[in-house]
Amino acid sequence: MENPIVIPEAKRVRMKAAKVDWKKVKNMKVLYLMILIPITFLAVFNYSPMYGVLIAFKNFRYVDGILGSDWNNFAYFRQIYEDPIFRRAFWNTLRINIISIVCTFPLPIVFAMLLNEMRRVRYKKIVQTISYLPHFMSWVVIGGFVYQMLSPEIGFANAILSLVGVEPIYFMTKTSLFIPILLSATVWASVGWSSIIYLAAISAIDPGLYESAELDGANRLKKAIYITIPSIIPTITILFILGLAGILSAGFDPIFNLYNPMVMDVADVIDTYVFRKGLQESQFGYAAAVGLFQSVIGIILIYLANKTVKRFSDYGIW
Repeated sequence: MENPIVIPEAKRVRMKAAKVDWKKVKNMKVLYLMILIPITFLAVFNYSPMYGVLIAFKNFRYVDGILGSDWNNFAYFRQIYEDPIFRRAFWNTLRINIISIVCTFPLPIVFAMLLNEMRRVRYKKIVQTISYLPHFMSWVVIGGFVYQMLSPEIGFANAILSLVGVEPIYFMTKTSLFIPILLSATVWASVGWSSIIYLAAISAIDPGLYESAELDGANRLKKAIYITIPSIIPTITILFILGLAGILSAGFDPIFNLYNPMVMDVADVIDTYVFRKGLQESQFGYAAAVGLFQSVIGIILIYLANKTVKRFSDYGIW
């Protein structure tokens, strides 16, 4: 008598998991229809436009179309390397993002921890609402507000300085002040909204840990240092890695609405450079090449950052 075929337990589990339970699918058809909306959005607006990346490698002509245009033998990428304006935008982008990560990344964490320590729910909700509001404002409005506040004629800042006998300062035309102004406006607009994910992570911490710490005599500061921060380290790590991935994207909206020709030496970044080349000068192929370069560097950075963080800890994106 032949021995029956013995299927390993692990393989049986995989085979069972691979089977589709159509009854459950039918019961959750509404959820599948709901998830179809974001999938369709990603397919239409994120993946289908990737076909247009081909113009970075071609001498694109409208009459020939993307596929009919001739290949350019990486001419645009050589142009990127040789263009001094691009090099300026590249280093400005790096500088702004590095300063932003060092100076502003911890602020939403601190703000979330402070909100968590508020005991009166009513005041906590009021503070949260006020801090979230700037996120829903257009950067056109925020940029206009900043210009008005710092105006040498009617600005609040110069009005204060005039009271102590200081001459009006043209804040928005000084290269040394542009990055501090940009970061201040960005923090004001985003710190409240960015703290939401940290608040969610803090709310998931076991309250028993805090109760045990109180029994041991720990005050609020010690509980924050020894319980809150270690508990949200995975969230901090993931957001830090994702932040490094965007190190070559300083953000088009805030810079475009705050910079001017007087501060171009420190304010021109890759995003504004691509805008000028692509839309104002109609160099679509070259702008696509710069955008592709930016994306490739971002992918490499997120991979290296994830690998480095996982080497020293157990946390990472994958």
